[in-house]
Amino acid sequence: MSSDIADYLHAIAVIAIPIILAITLHEAAHGWVAWKCGDDTAYRLGRVTFNPLRHIDPFGTVLLPALLYITTGFVFGYAKPVPVNFRRLRNPRRDMVLVAAAGPGINFAIAFLSALALHLVPEGSSAPADFAHQMLLVSIIANVILALFNMLPLPPLDGGRVAVGLLPYPLSLYLARLERYGMFILLAAIFLLPWLGRQIGMDLDIIGWILHPLAGYVEGLILSVTGNGTGGL
Repeated sequence: MSSDIADYLHAIAVIAIPIILAITLHEAAHGWVAWKCGDDTAYRLGRVTFNPLRHIDPFGTVLLPALLYITTGFVFGYAKPVPVNFRRLRNPRRDMVLVAAAGPGINFAIAFLSALALHLVPEGSSAPADFAHQMLLVSIIANVILALFNMLPLPPLDGGRVAVGLLPYPLSLYLARLERYGMFILLAAIFLLPWLGRQIGMDLDIIGWILHPLAGYVEGLILSVTGNGTGGL
């Protein structure tokens, strides 16, 4: 195997493994909290598991986020959606918020644990330690960005569902009605607006305006709290 191919496979593994875990555990957390709140739909379908293989979508979980991370530094991907029947939840309005928040919550938890684990694999001590160290750094970045992105207050993102559950009526109703258009709005913000901006020489990357400084702050905070310095990644 040539060194170029080996380096390429190394880079793919360093990026893909943490991202796959971040996306699939995000979905598993939704199903687990829904189960504990009274809806066993995901449980009966075998989706309340932290085994990533049960949640992977080949394109959305592997190919799309890896390509985006390599080309733009932005992580956007999805796993097979965990089915949740909100009408079966014991307290639908409250539990909808808990179920939605569970995905970003576990991503923040993984980022924190990854930062703690950096102390176990000091960079430069050996080739395997360097590999693990790089994966942990990617894990912090990917989980923070995934959590923050999903907390944007636009249905069908988790943040949109949290906002629908917390906002008073009729604001919650107006926001909920956006869900049918939410994915189109999201894709336009991620891909169309930046492309248009490049054509006219303007920065129209709205998602980047919001996420990049916020992600840098949260990453720096996690590193500081876990004793890894005060700088961002």
